[in-house]
Amino acid sequence: MNEQLGLLHMLQSGGVVIGITALALLIMSIISWTVIIVKGLGIQRAKKQAAAVQNFWHSTDLEHGLKALDTEASHANPFKQLAIEGQSAMQHHRHSDKQLHDSLDLSDWMTGSLSNAIDDAKDRLSQGLALLASIGSTAPFVGLFGTVWGIYHALLTISDAGSAGLDKVAGPVGEALIMTAFGLAVAIPAVLGYNALVRGNAFIVGKLNRFAYDLHAFFVTGNRVERPQVVRRAGTQG
Repeated sequence: MNEQLGLLHMLQSGGVVIGITALALLIMSIISWTVIIVKGLGIQRAKKQAAAVQNFWHSTDLEHGLKALDTEASHANPFKQLAIEGQSAMQHHRHSDKQLHDSLDLSDWMTGSLSNAIDDAKDRLSQGLALLASIGSTAPFVGLFGTVWGIYHALLTISDAGSAGLDKVAGPVGEALIMTAFGLAVAIPAVLGYNALVRGNAFIVGKLNRFAYDLHAFFVTGNRVERPQVVRRAGTQG
């Protein structure tokens, strides 16, 4: 009987339910790894784009600054989009017919426009994370369902055989527990990947907020507001 134990035997003897459960876990694993890899590469690309912000401020004019932000023309650049949105907001506010937004000063209008651009960037960054979180939270239960069904099916087989010794029970039950391991193997990378992507997105959003603050000052006052240097704590060495 030991020669018949194993993953293939479990799938063959478990019936349609075990097969569908295993297939569902496989699909969930493929989806989660796809999201992790694609979003991870996107965060790395966004970090490179964030590093190019300094080139923007070292440019001679706005047009050259926008070109300096364009590190990879084939991919969306939230920092460049933020600068374009600010430029469009300024031009629209100053060179449009009388509209309701004219009751707002340029600072308020610019704040709203940049905030909307940041919200759009947040939406793009968060795409796929809800799916990843769902897989991380449901995969263990899918695997547990497969385990329960496998144990139930194994006990029925043992009952029909008329033998309930430990050597007869341990093998089929051990096979069924493989489904729980499958569920955990799918869930753990999904949860870890979700946490890593959330941290990466928070870093990018922080950089966008800082860039938006500088853009707001630039478009409203014509100058970039320099932030004060961090004051060192008393007693620290230089």
